[in-house]
Order: sequence, then structure tokens, then C-alpha cells
Amino acid sequence: MTIRFYDLVGTDNRRMSPYGWRVRMALAHKGLDYEWVPVRFTDKEVIGFSGQKLVPVLTDGETAVFDSWAIVNYLEDSYPDRPSIFGDSGGKAFAEFIMHWANTQLHPPLIKLILGDIFKIVLPEDQPYFRESREKRFGMTLEQVTDQSPERLAAFRAALEPMRLCLASRPYLAGAAPSYADYALFGSLQWARCGSPLKLLAEDDPLHGWRQRLLDSFDGMPGKAVGFAA
Repeated sequence: MTIRFYDLVGTDNRRMSPYGWRVRMALAHKGLDYEWVPVRFTDKEVIGFSGQKLVPVLTDGETAVFDSWAIVNYLEDSYPDRPSIFGDSGGKAFAEFIMHWANTQLHPPLIKLILGDIFKIVLPEDQPYFRESREKRFGMTLEQVTDQSPERLAAFRAALEPMRLCLASRPYLAGAAPSYADYALFGSLQWARCGSPLKLLAEDDPLHGWRQRLLDSFDGMPGKAVGFAA
């Protein structure tokens, strides 16, 4: 059966969804081949068969799954003979915590750093929708939302301190090798790397080295993705 992975696309085929990156890393971890189906912001009828309008969506034969966490769990359950996405018995709970932490604590300050840059790499035909929908969400213009001041960047970096403390004793959040706990956080930072030239991490930050190890993983697949210098 052919696995198809439906995910957002920007200019130059940029992969610009943190949730899509989580799934992409999970697919690579499992060693599964798939066909990527690019989805524009204003072309949601492509995924209408899933009964909703959000990516990522994955189809595996006649099975359709949406939501990155649901997709990852589907892959883990459906391909038990492949390397586990979660690792040891406590890995799934840890990964779920990191995912929720990133979604609720990291994404709100991160989007305020990179929203204006993301707009620039949205496909031109999608830009009016992107601007209108995001300005409605935030109640102000994209330019007013975006704040790349040193103070805002410092606050974002400070929020990552729990992750640095974890990495003080091991190369990956999950331990000696990466698992979905790492991919959940990496997806957020890779979203930013693909969409914004802003240097989120200082080069002497342990997270910078951790991210580079993941960029080099799977034969360099993440690092080869169109984006800005890490």
C-alpha cells in the first residue's frame, strides 16, 4: 500500500508546518516510504476526504488519519516491526508531555517572533488568506504582532531552559538516541528555520548542538530541507 502524506507547502517547496515536521521525522524514524502531497493554505479541498480542513493528513491504503499525534500513534501501532517512535515504556508519556508543552508554551511566543517572516514565504496566491486569517486571530496586523526585539528573543530562549537541563546529561531529550519527544520539539524549531532567518538559538546553546544532530539525521534529510541557515 502507498502511504500519502499531505502537508503544507510554501515558496520553493518549503515545508512550513511544525506538525508536519513531527510526522515527517516519525516516518523517517520508522523507515517508511511515502508520497508527499503538497497542500496550499487555500486549497483545502485536497484533504476534504478526511472530513476536516487541517493538515497534516496521512493515508495508508484505505485508511485516512489526521492530526499529527493521531498519525504518529497510527504509525506506531500499524508498523510494530519497525523501530519504535517512542522508545522505552515511558517514552510515549514523555513525548506527549513535550508535545503539549511545545504547543502551549513555546508556540505562542515563537509565532510572535516569526509571523512576519512566515508571511513572506507563503505562496503569493495564499498571502491574502494568510494575512486576513492571522490578523483576525490576533486582532492586529502581522507587522504589529511580529516583535524580534532582543527582549522578546531573550524571553523565548529563557523558556527553553528545561530542555537545556535535560540535555546536560544526554545527547537527546529521550536519552542516547532520539525519539518522538525530540521530534515534537524539533518540529517547532524546524518550522521556524524553514520560515524565518531569525537566529533563534545561540551557537553555544546546547539546544543548537542538539538541533544540528537532528538536522544531520536520516542522511541529512531535515537539514537539506529548504530553509535558512540554522
